[in-house]
Amino acid sequence: MKITLISTYELGRQPFGLASPAAWLRARGHEVTCLDLTRETLDEAAILAADLIAFYVPMHTATRLAAGLIEKVCAMNARAHLCFYGLYAPVNEEYLRGLGVGTILGGEFEEGLTNLAARLDATLNDGPGPQQEPVISLARQKFLVPDRLGMPELGKYARVVMPGGEQRVAGSTEATRGCKHLCRHCPIVPVYNGAFRVVERDVVLEDIRRQVAAGAQHITFGDPDFFNGPAHSLSIVETMHREFPRISYDVTIKIEHLRNHDAHLATLRDTGCLFVISAVESVDDAVLEKFDKGHTRADFLAVVSRFKELGMTLLPTFVPFTPWTTLKGYTDLLDVIAHENLFENVSPIQLGIRLLIPAGSRLLDLPDVRSMVGPFDSAALVFPWKHEDARVDALARAISELVQRGDSLKLSRTEIFSHIWRAAHRAAGIAVPREVISPGMKPAPVPFLDEPWYCCAEPMDQQFISIGKVNTAPAKADQYV
Repeated sequence: MKITLISTYELGRQPFGLASPAAWLRARGHEVTCLDLTRETLDEAAILAADLIAFYVPMHTATRLAAGLIEKVCAMNARAHLCFYGLYAPVNEEYLRGLGVGTILGGEFEEGLTNLAARLDATLNDGPGPQQEPVISLARQKFLVPDRLGMPELGKYARVVMPGGEQRVAGSTEATRGCKHLCRHCPIVPVYNGAFRVVERDVVLEDIRRQVAAGAQHITFGDPDFFNGPAHSLSIVETMHREFPRISYDVTIKIEHLRNHDAHLATLRDTGCLFVISAVESVDDAVLEKFDKGHTRADFLAVVSRFKELGMTLLPTFVPFTPWTTLKGYTDLLDVIAHENLFENVSPIQLGIRLLIPAGSRLLDLPDVRSMVGPFDSAALVFPWKHEDARVDALARAISELVQRGDSLKLSRTEIFSHIWRAAHRAAGIAVPREVISPGMKPAPVPFLDEPWYCCAEPMDQQFISIGKVNTAPAKADQYV
């Protein structure tokens, strides 16, 4: 079989979701082409030759971009079988099948893709027939080392920006998938429903070795939560540090886990962890309860204090615009960031994020959410909602515009924060002092990836979704996609 695997967006990383199934499929003799459309053009020859075209959709944005390519791909090659795989494939099954997608795979997808290829190969002249592979599989797979052959070089992907201006080439891998928690707003929950799966330690380490050989100076672990299986994950970074003491890394961990596994934080620091990303989402306990996040405002502040004590860097992410957000609540979030001197730790895009409610979201279990949302918008792949206070939605739009403008002017994070802080306080009718940053307070520079991380939410202004950059010309993906 000739198979083309396509990624449309994965946070500026070289997609694990292409490299892993490519290894499985090539091991069984198939000819595989991997296309990352954030870094290269749509290869017409690869589309024309393909018997199977499979789109990897780990995020909402990736799904919208991929769905927008179906008509073009089918016009090039009407005989190829279409597959969508990844977190957002099963929750959007009805919509995608209506667009002509023949196979939907969620959860642990490598085995499903391999079985699909074998079935198509055996029935090439007769047609594939109905899908036989599970739409959602939580099978415990034995992973293969990802095969990154033919993908754009690591230097074309997101880099780590160090406080002194140095930039490090970043590779990426995964040690676990899924999550054992059931946060209501999380897109992982409808697929994994509290389960998580590990990628074998030796597989992860070999993937890291090969990326270091290819020039990686830093490794991003793409796990939804690196401490879902702390013994497994710590074993990997301890071994990595022994082999590559100069290689740094970053991880994503829940506030709840940072509290519960405090004893492991020093191990992260001492093995080269540059920063920890954590989806804080809100400093309003009522909103955190709606999200079922498992932590409180006090927990977040305790983690901030602990990281300062240990000399570690925390990069919190937020979903500040929700149906329960008030103007006062938004300014409170900004005041917390200012009080804790987190100006540089928070990517400005995080302050313009508006809650996304996709198909399958557990937020729909809440009566007030069900009564508030409109009918499912199949084009946007969300249940749309409007805030009951139009001023809050207006502020969200204004913040998104400030972020976009600040980025185009190459302002620092602290400078953009100052503009956001003033705009929010004016909107809330609160007097704005001349200086946002207290005299004598010097925002501490921090390392960060140059393509900001966010999940299960979208910027308020959908113009940030730059479909024009996909399949047109090789260019760095818009960091606000």
